Amino acid sequence: MALNHNHSKICFVAVTCMLLFTASVKAQDIYAQYRQSWLKKAEDFKPKLTETVKQPIGLVKMEKDASAFQGWKAVKGNGIDSLYNQSFKKQSGVVADFGEHLTGYCTFTINTLRGTQDAPVRLKFTFGEVPAELSVPFDPYPGGLSRAWLQDEIITVTEMPATITIPRRLACRYVKIELLGASSYFDFHITKIQFKATTSVTTTPAGLAAGTSPMINDIDRVGLTTLKECMQTVYEDGPKRDRRLWIGDLYLESLANMYSFKNYDLTRRCFYLLAGLSGDDGILISNVFETPEPHAQVGNRLLDYCFLYNVALKEYVAATNDKQTGLELWPVAKKQLDIARKYAGADGMMDYVKAGKEWWVFFDWKDGLDKQGPLQGLTVYALNQTYQLAKLLGKENEVADIPALAKKLKDAAHKNLYDKKQGLFVSGTDKQISYGTQAWMILSGVASKAEAQKALKALPGVANAVHPGGPYMYHYYMAALIESGLKTEAKEALQNYWGDMVKKGADTFWEVYDPNDELKSPYNFYPVNSYCHAWSCTPVYFIRKYPDTFQN
Repeated sequence: MALNHNHSKICFVAVTCMLLFTASVKAQDIYAQYRQSWLKKAEDFKPKLTETVKQPIGLVKMEKDASAFQGWKAVKGNGIDSLYNQSFKKQSGVVADFGEHLTGYCTFTINTLRGTQDAPVRLKFTFGEVPAELSVPFDPYPGGLSRAWLQDEIITVTEMPATITIPRRLACRYVKIELLGASSYFDFHITKIQFKATTSVTTTPAGLAAGTSPMINDIDRVGLTTLKECMQTVYEDGPKRDRRLWIGDLYLESLANMYSFKNYDLTRRCFYLLAGLSGDDGILISNVFETPEPHAQVGNRLLDYCFLYNVALKEYVAATNDKQTGLELWPVAKKQLDIARKYAGADGMMDYVKAGKEWWVFFDWKDGLDKQGPLQGLTVYALNQTYQLAKLLGKENEVADIPALAKKLKDAAHKNLYDKKQGLFVSGTDKQISYGTQAWMILSGVASKAEAQKALKALPGVANAVHPGGPYMYHYYMAALIESGLKTEAKEALQNYWGDMVKKGADTFWEVYDPNDELKSPYNFYPVNSYCHAWSCTPVYFIRKYPDTFQN
């Protein structure tokens, strides 16, 4: 018995040690030697925000109009003094218009007009980027995201006079003020509504070429405003909702920034933040927060965004020749290639079924989009772009297997996904035809130029083709048109899609826009959509990078 007991103890100790060792290995942080340096550099590159005080330009009334965006329009009303000079009790529900999209903090002054304040006053402020946000009831709330993202705030004023700054940072053009409760024994008025607007932008880009069409000028102007509003202390995805740094938005914002504001320190800050907050296994987390201290949304991994980090870093190094940043972050870019190696099959096809089970694979807000084609194309693209980055940095020897892997996946894509009869690329077991698949087959170089042109020209005639769900995928469709040499079609597409938003009154470009469904929302409630969204700003990039196409 004693022998068996001792043997059991020895086995228990051995197993325990082995488990502890295994846990230690699993918990090992492969970037341990770099993280603090990366996070310090991210902090060093943090911009100081510029602040500009803005005043309302007047009052507006929200009216139903079936022809207006989402069925509501703002109709010009009285001057702002009509609010300031009268009892607020007679004006509950008034809407002030700042005339432009702003991100920052709202302040107002409240004071008695007659009598003595004998009870608190309760007010409700609702801030909206578009008219429908102030016109559609928020409750009962049907949305899939937190109700707290909606910008309505209840303020209780216990003493007057008072100047009050709403503590929450807001993003809006319009503010509606309603009276929820007040004593009948005294009267009061509201004055001096103002907005302290913030952005990290400090420069004004050059104007477009003389003779550029008014519509292209308008699209560029709205795109620049969208980018400016999202350029806070990181490239935010949307200043109203989410308000954090996502890799996919970083990529597109950094492209637009290269051709406009040229704030490269902000780009570097974002690269270093994402690297410093990546997983212990070296794989990037899709998004990160800045406050109360920098931290990632743990567990939120997005496969296509990991690849796009590499593409964004390559574009940045190529544009700036900042090889130091590239070299310091090269370990991160190199590590993301393991994702491609893991899911690439012996036949050269990415195992998109397995990847879809183990990852969030995004590509677009579009229900029903088959992602085999986009994943295959993006993987080839990311492999080639990362190898180009390696060549810029003199690191080709560290990824010597990548050109052959990229070719293998490229050849397999053409063999398995190209339908010669239709002249289109298909995706998945149902052979789905989508704009997303065509875009990524073209950008990756799987399609020849002739095949690319044929596919893109055929797409509009395919009745069941899956269209882009929003501006994010539309960017890649635009890029494919340009890559294919279809300049006329590219200009037409830009004017039809983003120009349509301009025609519908956009001050900034929207997170989601389907010309056939203005109420579309991935979150089951369109007022919670972001109406100033980073991934929608890329007309700035196209218009300014390709002036011969868009400014003639």
